[in-house]
Amino acid sequence: MTTSPSSSKKELSLEQHEELLKLLKARFEKNMDRHQGLEWANVQAKLEAQTEKLWSLYEMERTGGEPDVVDHDNKTNEYIFYDCSVESPKGRRSVCYDHEALESRKQHKPENSAINMAAVMGIELLTEEKYRELQKLGNFDSKTSSWVKTPDSIRKLGGAIFCDRRYDTVFVYHNGAESYYAARGFRGSLRV
Repeated sequence: MTTSPSSSKKELSLEQHEELLKLLKARFEKNMDRHQGLEWANVQAKLEAQTEKLWSLYEMERTGGEPDVVDHDNKTNEYIFYDCSVESPKGRRSVCYDHEALESRKQHKPENSAINMAAVMGIELLTEEKYRELQKLGNFDSKTSSWVKTPDSIRKLGGAIFCDRRYDTVFVYHNGAESYYAARGFRGSLRV
């Protein structure tokens, strides 16, 4: 999956649609420990009914996120997808936290920000809590790190937070929101 669909239309071609569903089904079946008790047929029915969500999943996949179902919300009857790539998605690294941080850089600006990219993709950044939930499903970000949704109180002071896993422990750190690194990206979630 290297080509991007038109971001203005947010529609997939029939070939992209079928290819993505096949890939998501294979990942779902390979990683049943992430979603015990859930059935792919039910997930696929929800995806078929909400093609704009399928476009968002395509973007998650295209940028290296390897999205997979991690939960089902019984109250809303929504399936919850997280980026499950072992390391922070390659196509979403070297970005600062948000647009304000991007604009504050006078030189050596990154191409984009985590918040901007997530909004365009139609996904949400993982919160610290959701990031910790993800880490219960495997070992993620042992060589990279991921921006997470930063509380307003921290962001108002110029900071942003990110997480990673080192020494079999999940760590939460802080940085200036305008910083960016080749090994830091962001992980997202999508409710379908």
